[in-house]
Amino acid sequence: MFGLTPEALAFVVFSLGMLVLMGTGMNMGLALVLTGAGMAWVLDFWDAQLLAQNLVAGVDSFPLLAVPFFILAGELMNSGGISRRIIDMAQAWVGHIRGGLGYVAIGAAVLMASMSGSALADTAALATILLPMMRQQGYPMNTSAGLIASGGIIAPIIPPSMPFVIYGVTTNTSISALFVSGIVPGLMMGVGLIFAWRWVLRGMDLPQGEPLPIKDRLRSTVRAFWAMLMPLIIIGGMKTGVFTPTEAAVVAAFYALVVALFVHREMKLADIYGVLVRAAKTTSIVMFLCAGAQVASYMITLADLPNVLTNWLGPLVENPRLLMAVMMIVLVLIGTALDLTPTILIFAPVMLPIAVKAGIDPVYFGLMFVLNGAIGLITPPVGTVLNVVAGVGRISMHSVIKGVNPFLITYVLILALLVVFPQIVTAPVVWLR
Repeated sequence: MFGLTPEALAFVVFSLGMLVLMGTGMNMGLALVLTGAGMAWVLDFWDAQLLAQNLVAGVDSFPLLAVPFFILAGELMNSGGISRRIIDMAQAWVGHIRGGLGYVAIGAAVLMASMSGSALADTAALATILLPMMRQQGYPMNTSAGLIASGGIIAPIIPPSMPFVIYGVTTNTSISALFVSGIVPGLMMGVGLIFAWRWVLRGMDLPQGEPLPIKDRLRSTVRAFWAMLMPLIIIGGMKTGVFTPTEAAVVAAFYALVVALFVHREMKLADIYGVLVRAAKTTSIVMFLCAGAQVASYMITLADLPNVLTNWLGPLVENPRLLMAVMMIVLVLIGTALDLTPTILIFAPVMLPIAVKAGIDPVYFGLMFVLNGAIGLITPPVGTVLNVVAGVGRISMHSVIKGVNPFLITYVLILALLVVFPQIVTAPVVWLR
């Protein structure tokens, strides 16, 4: 047809199909199903039963059980006062210094990232609590919103990370290794935000308060003790082999529930229903994406698209660092148009085999892939996290985009550093093994 081989035609159907269907505003999961069906037709492999089987197979995975439980843990954290106690502790220690609420946002973002793994949940919690305080104290709203949005996307990188779970299931990569690979880059993101915030503060006339007495600081730290214990339990349990990443998600959700109900006592039994409903709605969106992606992924494998792209890339395969740089540029462009989960589900199965053929470590590639997708969350036009901050803070999207630019540049520099020095990512993973 049209002088193209079935494989090349399948690639055209995949590319144009996704562009057209996304352009119409169709649900991403349904777009993936229809694109996969179109590929099956041009490959002369049409079978409705096979499509249905792949839909079921897309969610019939034990590791994917981590997704709903991490989502539930995030909802319980926000409803049970865990997130607020972390912010209160950070404010007690650094809130008095010039621009202190910005440092509070960064510290709280890093701590909360080590518990929920959800960029949207962390960003919503930070924005709800900190933006009104920043507005009251005269902070520039565009820069403050940009900082909070940038801090929110640390969550997909520092374990436990839902995107790492989805990436690991999609590409059959060790989720535990992915978790460990994100620790150092996630901390680098936090440190990078501190330097960027200090640079942004130049020339601003912001209030500077008196430091709290040490007893008040210690009191706020004690109040946050149960919150800070959560990441230690999760990471420690996985490192010692007590439980798997999937089981860690269950432990996180159960721990958050117990703390919310019996320790902090900020949530009642009647509130659990609302928490479960919110978690179920978010889970259904993610799981339908996974189901649709399995249909498209099966047809991508059938059409041998990774080898087709490898042949097109040619000499780049012989230069892993150059290939990685090119792939990162492509992923940045993709990230401006797609959310993180669809990016993983659609492109990871296609790009990982090319990276492996070039000798790139699959765990390192997974970290870089997710990091690029996370940066896409604060990159217009999609910028999901930007929309959350703009909505919660009642700030125009244009202002938030303007305010996020200094922090976006910082993340791009970190990304470049990780391309040049992959050992930053791979060395901790070797320690795990």
